[in-house]
Formats: sequence, C-alpha cells, structure tokens
Amino acid sequence: MQAYAEGFEVMKSSEFELDLHEIAGIWRYGSVVRSWLLELLYAAFEKEGAQLEKIRGYVEDSGEGRWTIAEAIAEDVPVPVITAALFARFASRQDESFAAKVNAALRNQFGGHAVEAAKQAE
Repeated sequence: MQAYAEGFEVMKSSEFELDLHEIAGIWRYGSVVRSWLLELLYAAFEKEGAQLEKIRGYVEDSGEGRWTIAEAIAEDVPVPVITAALFARFASRQDESFAAKVNAALRNQFGGHAVEAAKQAE
C-alpha cells in the first residue's frame, strides 16, 4: 500500500496534469502493477473525489505491522519495507514534526541551508 501511495504522490506532483483516478482504473487490469489494491483505490477516487479531497491524510495502523515487526525482530528476520511503511503511518499523524525542525535547524547551522519560518498562530 505504501508503494502505491508514494507512486501516486509522485504522479500527483509531476508537471503533467494526470488523471490519477483514470490511471488507477486503467492499471486495475492488464498492467504489470495490476492488483485488488488498485481496484480499491479506483473505488476510493470514485467515493472521495479525484484528489481524495474528502479525506484527511492521517493513516491509522491496526497492529499487524507492529506484530510482524516484533516477530521479525524475535526471529532475526529483516523487514525494512514493512518497518518503513509503519513509520510512514506514524509520520502521517504529525502536523508538525519536532524532529524535522531539529533537522532543519542543524542543516541551517552547519551548511547554511535555508529554513522556513513557522506560521504564527492566529
């Protein structure tokens, strides 16, 4: 799911005006990336709007990823993709990340990289 999410975000951010709903529909059948997940995404575009504007980008986890990662650790099995997907869910829950603020501040201090000013509460 995370790979589809990231791929669709790349397409949404592209210079081209892509119809992501249509792409999901086309890819459901006869494509190397076809899957039931694309059928579900196509249905979500139908229900939630062409830009998924009716839903918030907050992703909950139901525990399976956590359990899988815990078992993988117990069995010394690397599961970097599942772990990254779980952490992407955590990141979706933050409006503003303090870790990102620290990272931006450090990059500014050691390399002069630009930082953006925080928005003031109204």
